[in-house]
Amino acid sequence: MAATATPPRTLRKDEVNYGLHFRMINEQQVDDISMDFFYKPHTITLLTFTVLSLMYFAFTRDDDNSDNNLRVGLLVVVSFFLVISVLAFPNGPFTRPHPAVWRVVFGLSVMYFLFLVFLIFLNWDQVKLLMYWVDPNLRNATREADIMEYAVNCTVITWERILSHFDIFAFGHFAGWAMKALLIRSYGLCWTISITWELTELFFMHLLPNFAECWWDQVILDILLCNGGGIWLGMTACRFLEMRTYRWASIKEIHSTTGKIKRAVLQFTPASWTYVRWFDPKSSFQRLAGIYLFMILWQLTELNTFFLKHIFVFQASHPLSWCRILLVGVITAPTVRQYYAYLTDTQCKRVGTQCWVFGAIAFLEALACVKFGHDLFSKTQIRYVLLWLTMMTAVLSTHVVLFQTTSQVSLITGTLVTSLL
Repeated sequence: MAATATPPRTLRKDEVNYGLHFRMINEQQVDDISMDFFYKPHTITLLTFTVLSLMYFAFTRDDDNSDNNLRVGLLVVVSFFLVISVLAFPNGPFTRPHPAVWRVVFGLSVMYFLFLVFLIFLNWDQVKLLMYWVDPNLRNATREADIMEYAVNCTVITWERILSHFDIFAFGHFAGWAMKALLIRSYGLCWTISITWELTELFFMHLLPNFAECWWDQVILDILLCNGGGIWLGMTACRFLEMRTYRWASIKEIHSTTGKIKRAVLQFTPASWTYVRWFDPKSSFQRLAGIYLFMILWQLTELNTFFLKHIFVFQASHPLSWCRILLVGVITAPTVRQYYAYLTDTQCKRVGTQCWVFGAIAFLEALACVKFGHDLFSKTQIRYVLLWLTMMTAVLSTHVVLFQTTSQVSLITGTLVTSLL
């Protein structure tokens, strides 16, 4: 008896729209390709080059040093994984300066995620052995909290003392908030996260002594100058980018050398700019809950930065610290874009892959901190954690109420003005 062929299922219109919307945030395509060489696949060429390079280094280098063999082998594994990332991983929501860049970023985030999975299955002695192998100087590392004093003589306020706080870390604080504003693109949400972070420091001060600050340092230098200045700079850049007209000419159509150089530099700027509106007067409970989760995850990522260097004993200037900050900062860009689309686009039914990996990294970092910082977290005062969560809820609720009230007042005012005219 012959088997009857099953006709292919026809996709519904909403299924097609769902696929298109998800592809826009997870596999953005490049429009108007002008230089085909940089966007055509070169898989055979890449395979040939990587295999020949591997053969050359494998048979020509001196392998007598076992420690060096491990380091070189690990470096080659990372390199090959990033090559596979370029070939197989999605672009994400961005295509500038080139989709391959964001595939590498996603590959690095996956590698960091896998490393954290491996890390939580080690014991403390193995973790220390691994850290000392990476950097033998960590054997003599000390915590910043053990050699510095915080919130001392807060009543003594002098220009010399204030100016001493404007160091490289203050500049990093300012630049960090400028970048955060570029990613979040909302004055209200940026200020909410900024203020709640300072309150978070107060609630976790009993665990991390370096969270203790003088009132003028926390309010004036941190919130108003560093945070506020960075937010203003980032939002000013956002307004400028929103008003731009994005018409990209092919570099082949530009005849002057100066014009070609300018076009090449502009390749590192956004191809377009999306207006962002996190809060809406008609926001559903699911959207508000999503914003609350976004704030919690943001605070958790910031907390991980301080807990990691405190528990694993390395200072903020160590490469382990700033390399992680750079990596998290880079992968935050596509993460925020994908999460915003998931919250606000009704046709987007799932988060993007980079957003998923970022969330997993944040929770795995927290899990590693709890596992290896058992002595530290045994001192946790639960009431402070509950107050922290309550504070986050109260701040978000207040922000939503104020936003909706302001929107309704603006709507009523506009209606009255229209009726009078």
